[in-house]
Formats: sequence, structure tokens, C-alpha cells
Amino acid sequence: MKLISISSGKGGVGKTTLTCNLATALADQGRRVLILDGDLGMSNVDIFFGVRSQATAYDLLQGKSIQSCITTAVERIDILSGGSGLLEMTQINAFQRRELINQVHELQFKYDFVLIDTAPGLHEFVLHFNAVADENIIILTQDPSSFTDAYALIKVLNKKHKLSEFKIVCNQMDEKTGQNLFVKLSEVVEKFLSVRLTYMATIPLDTNLTKIQQMQRLILRQSPHSPSCEIFRQMSKEIISETSSVISEQSPSKGLESIFRPVAGHA
Repeated sequence: MKLISISSGKGGVGKTTLTCNLATALADQGRRVLILDGDLGMSNVDIFFGVRSQATAYDLLQGKSIQSCITTAVERIDILSGGSGLLEMTQINAFQRRELINQVHELQFKYDFVLIDTAPGLHEFVLHFNAVADENIIILTQDPSSFTDAYALIKVLNKKHKLSEFKIVCNQMDEKTGQNLFVKLSEVVEKFLSVRLTYMATIPLDTNLTKIQQMQRLILRQSPHSPSCEIFRQMSKEIISETSSVISEQSPSKGLESIFRPVAGHA
């Protein structure tokens, strides 16, 4: 089971859209996916799949079993909601954060991937989700604040949690612009931090995606031949290929070890 966090420095950059469509692309290739809606207290992943979570991570922390808190979205995709309108979830302590991830660990033989749709910003629970993930994907747009906030997130994760590898996805722009934006971020990051960035993909400016995203639906289901759909499929194939290579080279997976390794600032 591989844990992948999908993050951004700021909100409104298409993070949840990426998470849900990437999960769908992975499921279409036969992989079992759990989406952990890490925007605790403000979750909305279930809406994209047209389902409603009857129990959430809040109920899990209150003593319910994790199985009873998981909602089936579609075949091969389940959701663990972070709860909506729950202020308490934005204030969970270090023990509760670790308990949440440890409970997810109990499902290691049920899923191939856990996609963590993190909240924007630098909240402690956001940093923790990134710190325990096997892979960190950062999404960018052309908004200057998206760029500066992404750099701030990478900097904090590097300095506080010693993370040194990140994948970058540029959203809603053409390929050349996306590559240029990646190069610009790489130059800034590598100048000041001991970090390695990898360019993953650029999701094109797709009018269908914008419209369907506003409807809180999945473009892979509503308009599967749209330009952005091929990018989601390519990303899922890359993730599966890389994961297969790692599994063949080492055991146990880094992901299961990372759940129990000490995380700075999180006893």
C-alpha cells in the first residue's frame, strides 16, 4: 500500500479535482484506492462521487472502527471523510493524528494506494500527512500566490520534516508554460534548499474540466475524451509503474515504515 499526499500552498488550485480523477484513473486500471480526505473539518471529496459519508474520521477518533467509517464511492474506490463543518477536526492533537494514520495502516492489505487530499496551508495536521506519505505531489497554477505558497510548504516540510523529494503538477495551462513554471520553481527551491523536484505533468487548460469541476463531478466520467483525461491516465500509469519497480527492489515498503517512524514535532 502506497501513501500519496496531494497538496498545495493555497486553496482553489484544483487539488481535490486531481485527487478524485487520479483515483478514478487508478481504479480503471484495477487498483484499489482509498481517498483520505485530509481537509479535516471541511471535507468535500464525497460530493464529487455523488455519495454522502455517514461516518467520518471524527467518528473514528471517537472510537468507531475504521471499517465502519469508510464510505464506498464506486467500485475500487473508498473514502474516509475528514468531516464537514467540524471545528474539532481542525484542532486534533499529535496523538490523534498518529492514531488516524495508524488506523489507515490497518487496511494495508485492502488497498493498493491511499491518496491523501490535504488541506491548503501549513496546519500541523497538513504537515503530518505529508510527512508520513511515501510520495508528495504539489500542485501549482499560474497564480503568483500559488507559487509562493507552494515554495513555503516545500520549505517547511524540508526544514521541519527533512523531506527532500517532491513531484510537481502544473494545472490549467499549456505544456510549455507548465514546464517553464516548474523550471522557475526548481531554480528557487534548489538555490535555498536541499530538495529535489520532479516534473510530473501539466493538466491543460480544458474548458470541459473547468465546467465539470464547478459542478463537482469527475471529468473522467462526464467527458472521458477531454484533453485533461489523458493526463490523468498517464499520471496513474506512471504511479503504478514506479510502485511496481520499488516493490520488486525492496521490502517492506517505505510507506508502512513511515507510519511508525518518528516525525519531528509529532510525538
